[in-house]
Parts: sequence; C-alpha cells; structure tokens
Amino acid sequence: MSAAIRIGVLFGGPSAEHEVSCASALGVTRALVERGHHVVALGITRAGGLRLVPEPVLAERCASVGTGLAIDDRLPVTGPAVELRAGTRAGTVAVTAADAPGTVHAELDVVFPVLHGPYGEDGVVQGLLESLGVPYVGCGILASAVGMDKVAMKRALRAEGVPTTPHVWFDAPTWRAAEDPEKLVVGLRRPLFVKPARMGSSIGISRVAEGDDLTAAVEEALRHDHVVLVEQGVTGRELECGVLGGWHPEASAVGEVRVEGGWFDYRQKYFGDADPMTVPAPLPDEVTERIRELSVRAFTAIGGWGLARVDFLYDETTGELFVNELNTLPGFTAHSMYPKVWAESGVDYPEVVDRLVALAFTRHEARPAGVHPGGGAA
Repeated sequence: MSAAIRIGVLFGGPSAEHEVSCASALGVTRALVERGHHVVALGITRAGGLRLVPEPVLAERCASVGTGLAIDDRLPVTGPAVELRAGTRAGTVAVTAADAPGTVHAELDVVFPVLHGPYGEDGVVQGLLESLGVPYVGCGILASAVGMDKVAMKRALRAEGVPTTPHVWFDAPTWRAAEDPEKLVVGLRRPLFVKPARMGSSIGISRVAEGDDLTAAVEEALRHDHVVLVEQGVTGRELECGVLGGWHPEASAVGEVRVEGGWFDYRQKYFGDADPMTVPAPLPDEVTERIRELSVRAFTAIGGWGLARVDFLYDETTGELFVNELNTLPGFTAHSMYPKVWAESGVDYPEVVDRLVALAFTRHEARPAGVHPGGGAA
C-alpha cells in the first residue's frame, strides 16, 4: 500500500500469551512505521482494560533496537484508559477517552490485532471489530474460532482430506468420571501429547512417554481449558509453512524447528539460548511442495483469510506428513518463524504487514450488500 493510513495495533490481553503479544506488537509497529503508516498502539491489560500507549513512548520503543531476546523487546501496556466506538466516518473506529466518551483521541481506518491466545485469536475480538464495522487484519470470527480450537480444527481438516495425527478428546466431566483414565486414550501409542484444546505457544502441553503419569498431564491441560486433546506422538521433524492471502492464498518457504527434549516448548520458543529455526528446511523438493500445497488446503479448510502458520510433523521413515495445527495469529517477534519463512520467499517483514493491511480492506470492501459493516463468513 502506498498511501499512509491510521492503523490501530491491538495487543496484550488477559491470556497467558500476554508478553508474547507485546513483543509481536513491537515488531508489527516498527514495520508499519517503516512503510509510512501512522500507528496508534492500544494495549489491553491482563485485567481487560484498554490503554492508549502515549506517542512519545511508542516512538521511543520503535526507535530502540533490543539487544536481548525478542521476548524482552516489547511494547508496554501503558497510558490513559480508552474505549472503542464507531467512528464518525463509515468503516472507521474512534478511540475515545474512557471517562469522557466525547473526547476522541484518534479515528482508525483499520485495526491490526496482535493478540495471541484466548480473547484475541479465537474470534472474540474479531466479533467486536465486526460489530464496530472497521476493517481488521487476519482471519474472521469463524476461522479464528476454528483455528483456536484444536478439536474443531482437526474436524475441519479431516473433512477436507488433510492428514492429521491420531487423537482423542474429552471434557473435564468425562475425565473426572473415568474409573480408568487409560481407557480414554485407548488405541493411541505413546508418547502422547496432552494439550488444552484452546491455547497456544505450547502453554499447558505435556509429553507423556512410557511410564509417565497421564493424570498429571491432563490436570495441567485442564488448568487452561475444560476440553483436552490427546495426540499420538509422531517421531519426525517439525516443519512450518506460512500462508498469506485472501481469495487466492499463497504458501511460503518451509522452515524447520530443531528442538531439545522431543518437542518445541514455551521455553525454547522464547527463552532459548540459540535460534532453533532453519530456513529453508533441508528437504527434497517434492516434500517441500507437498507441504506448501497442504498448507493452502488447510488454510482454506478453516475459511482462513490474511495469514496463518501451518505446523507439520514429517515422518521420514514412512514419508508421511501430518498437519499438527494452524495458528491464525502466529508470533511476529524477531524470533518467530512466520516472518522468517516469508523473508526466505522474498517478502520482507514490512511488506508482509503491508499486504495484510491491504487484505483487511479487500475483505471489508467485498462484504455482501446489506451485511452490517464487517460481515463475511470467514
């Protein structure tokens, strides 16, 4: 996009991924400023309050270049309390003072949610933005909800013939009533991966090997959600591919995550001493192309729009590929895979965010006649 527009970057939030969101938001903000856009940063506190980050603070953080890990280089959630209301112009949203709704701090042309996890990645904030009638970046309500819910996601993928790992799921009452917990995972071979159904950044996930305690893993997952997914582990390589686009989405180069301890946990993602990512992944051409093709199919299966990172498990001994999950708001820190695989594909970070903003306007302008402002199935 060539003309400067006023973009609201929405970040923080009450989820366990608050800090990751703040780090991603700084990367997105820097890239948007580099492309000549005016950014209004809106931080959400852990308690759910909305704060307008003061322009001097925003300018200082955008000018600084952190020397530590990306997670330590982030936007602060600070500033006066504000609210979002429908703007004076169609397709805009006003940022107003919380204690004086008539005081308008800014009118936004588009909102860029950089909210990971519940309330930001699961369709909740997308519903708010739809009701306000403002264009916004990324997947819509339905695709966000399906992408966040690992059980619903696997149903959608299987319906479209996209391969997934063997798995079962159950809710908290079923787990509490089970006389023999092992019967709930019958048919699955260990190691098992026990996950909350709706959480990201590897939070609440446990690996259960032979002899390990399944109960402890399930109880940990239930701390984060009342639905638990249990997957059969695949001994193989962890590969990731980015998807970008709308009506005709494209797939990026493929990256590989090399991990310690059998899986890519939260500590390695954000606090590891070394970069665990290899881009491009050393793979036969036919495997790379298969991953790229499956990435687009998976994205389409959930009704995606804008962006997603698709994570794969690749069993080299059998040649099998499994889609592990889709992340509809992947990390945007300097330590994150999504910007890296697109850079390898010839699309640098600023161009990625610029394209995403353009796609937000494309979807908004294409909504059916008579649909209230932000409509659209995906």
